[in-house]
Amino acid sequence: MAGPRLHEDRRSFVEDHPLCVSSSGTDNGEALPESIPSAPGTLPHFIEEPDDAYIIKSNPIALRCKARPAMQIFFKCNGEWVHQNEHVSEESLDESSGLKVREVFINVTRQQVEDFHGPEDYWCQCVAWSHLGTSKSRKASVRIAYLRKNFEQDPQGREVPIEGMIVLHCRPPEGVPAAEVEWLKNEEPIDSEQDENIDTRADHNLIIRQARLSDSGNYTCMAANIVAKRRSLSATVVVYVDGSWEVWSEWSVCSPECEHLRIRECTAPPPRNGGKFCEGLSQESENCTDGLCILGMENASDIALYSGLGAAVVAVAVLVIGVTLYRRSQSDYGVDVIDSSALTGGFQTFNFKTVRQGNSLLLNSSLQPDLTVSRTYSGPICLQDPLDKELMTESSLFNPLSDIKVKVQSSFMVSLGVSERAEYHGKNHSGTFPHGNNRGFTAVHPRNKTPYIQNLSSLPTRTELRTTGVFGHLGGRLVMPNTGVSLLIPHGAIPEENSWEIYMSINQGEPSLQSDGSEVLLSPEVTCGPPDMTVTTPFALTIPHCADVSSEHWNVHLKKRTQQGKWEEVMSVEDESTSCYCLLDPFACHVLLDSFGTYALTGEPITDCAVKQLKVAVFGCMSCNSLDYNLRVYCVDNTPCAFQEVVSDEKHHGGQLLEEPKLLHFKGNTFSLQISVLDIPPFLWRIKPFTACQEVPFSRVWSSNRQPLHCAFSLERYTPTTTQLSCKICIRQLKGHEQILQVQTSILENERETITFFAQEDSTFPAQTGPKAFKIPYSIRQRICATFDTPNAKGKDWQMLAQKNSINRNLSYFATQSSPSAVILNLWEARHQHDGDLDSLACALEEIGRTHTKLSNITESQLDEADFSYSRQNGL
Repeated sequence: MAGPRLHEDRRSFVEDHPLCVSSSGTDNGEALPESIPSAPGTLPHFIEEPDDAYIIKSNPIALRCKARPAMQIFFKCNGEWVHQNEHVSEESLDESSGLKVREVFINVTRQQVEDFHGPEDYWCQCVAWSHLGTSKSRKASVRIAYLRKNFEQDPQGREVPIEGMIVLHCRPPEGVPAAEVEWLKNEEPIDSEQDENIDTRADHNLIIRQARLSDSGNYTCMAANIVAKRRSLSATVVVYVDGSWEVWSEWSVCSPECEHLRIRECTAPPPRNGGKFCEGLSQESENCTDGLCILGMENASDIALYSGLGAAVVAVAVLVIGVTLYRRSQSDYGVDVIDSSALTGGFQTFNFKTVRQGNSLLLNSSLQPDLTVSRTYSGPICLQDPLDKELMTESSLFNPLSDIKVKVQSSFMVSLGVSERAEYHGKNHSGTFPHGNNRGFTAVHPRNKTPYIQNLSSLPTRTELRTTGVFGHLGGRLVMPNTGVSLLIPHGAIPEENSWEIYMSINQGEPSLQSDGSEVLLSPEVTCGPPDMTVTTPFALTIPHCADVSSEHWNVHLKKRTQQGKWEEVMSVEDESTSCYCLLDPFACHVLLDSFGTYALTGEPITDCAVKQLKVAVFGCMSCNSLDYNLRVYCVDNTPCAFQEVVSDEKHHGGQLLEEPKLLHFKGNTFSLQISVLDIPPFLWRIKPFTACQEVPFSRVWSSNRQPLHCAFSLERYTPTTTQLSCKICIRQLKGHEQILQVQTSILENERETITFFAQEDSTFPAQTGPKAFKIPYSIRQRICATFDTPNAKGKDWQMLAQKNSINRNLSYFATQSSPSAVILNLWEARHQHDGDLDSLACALEEIGRTHTKLSNITESQLDEADFSYSRQNGL
């Protein structure tokens, strides 16, 4: 059986390798033996395979291959057989096993590699053949080695204070293979393994964590590969020390001039390497006799004279004050308000005192009250607006003094200090009441005024954004402009003949939700109310977040604040629950809820690959000095409300957005964030010391709790004629993502290009009520619900509708609803409030086979009609 199998394998190999056969049809190689001294069933095994190689200049490279047992070995390059004449073959016998070992060499020239124009690098592999078949080796790539001359970035010299951080950037020239970088200090190699203060692993950059005096010197970046070596320009680093004062010496002995001295020296430490000298005086002197200087015994009599004069002055002053107070207590006054609280606007005790007939009201806390004819009231007085003043005057606050005419000057009103309204507060009253159809919701009856005044403490302050709207049975949508926060009240959620004033606010102060352990706040704290309002259908609350949910590295939780101020977990986003539903999109979370309150999203990173999305932006403005220009770089959570807070602050300080904000993916790998200014025009601008590169610790960025994080850089023009600024802002996480902000601006306000802060949104109408608040017309919505709420034998029911809208989990929540399809459509409305992509919904319905109508063809004029045209299929 060996003979036919051997000839069959030989024919197979010859067919695969035609170069082994001469034109006459006979083998060019040696004659095949009838029997091979190898173990039956043994395929060729490679002892040595070809390695990747680089061609240096014009020198060819040799590829070798060795296998056993092998009758023949041939090279195949780029899918084509190499001619047999180009092979150099050697044959030997393995003494231990008695098997035949064959070794083959070929040469590859530079011309062959340059002439190859394939989609990948030039490659070769070996094919070894025995009587049982063939074996293939690994592919070895062959590339032409080179190293360009110029560095992509040379290190720049710096002056840094002692214990400051030094970062020298180096980007080596392009080369194959990639160049390895080595740093030299004063022409001596730097070994970062022997000095823990130095790190050279971060993208070829040299980082000295805490600068020492010994770190001053000339630094050079060396790049080398197998072809050549390249040197960068040298960068001079100067580590300087600012001088500091020693402690003051003891006071000297009192001199004949009645003075004593003390001195201090600028030696703790002394200034070095161009550091600043100590600021302030090195010597102090003062009188050592408390102003009573005794120059001799002949002046002793003057002391008695001066003491007598002083006592006389004090006695006269006391007498004058006593007479003045007595006359004031007996005289009539023509002023209306005399009280120190009118100057401070504080909450102090006011004394209301009745006076003789014909006198005006006297308020004077500096006089003792007459307990027989007056009453004293202590408490805060805070008047919000004219309506509040009217309510305060008519309320029971002044009832005990009904027989007294209260007269308050306008200057007193101003001094009390009225806090301004919140930015999105509506015109309606802040009190929240259910409203019926038979009375206007703005009417406040006298009996309700006292509760209204007590409700003043719930008015929005400057630490929150707030918006309100009145909604009834038709439902609607409440939007907080430019924040990504919205509230959808479905049709029928509020009973008929009722209307509620619903509010929504965002906490912009210090978050009340304190993270526990590794938990991170991912969203703003959003409050919606009133808390005692009940709905018959779940409403949809949309909250933006800053987590990168494209990969499963987060465990996201929804939390709610209780009336006692504590935070409790409502559910995890991945949990199954029938009380609420969370749908996590890339930039927002849509929550279906039954009760109002304060909600927030937190995240627990599962791995180090968990990513927070940060929005990075740069603002600029002129400083008080006409030659200085300030750059402020912000890194905030990628939520619209967090960036809006930054924009508001910058507008207040005259800042200008200089570049479109970009997205930075910040990993939870404990590595810090570095912000640096690059490519400053050398002869036009200079950056002030200590500000070229700044590093922010990981914990400060990761657990920022939505508070804006920014670094300031101060630039200085050489001459006032320089009006253009061009530089780069590099924001990068060590061993992480990097973003470059290109600044190209004019520092003259009239020549500066304005960059829009926010895209256009429906901020003109934060509250939309009725049919126009929804993308899907109500009549079509009813038909869809009637169709899909009914169970179908073919499975074309609300579960199919949910799956076509990418709702694939926690379907048990919808099963508990009276109309699962209606709740699914409410969730669709919340997700598509900006795009209103009705085509996607129509396509989903068409795939199910229920309708072929293009819902996007419905115009705005049709939305106003009571009934809508709707093409139906299968009985719709």
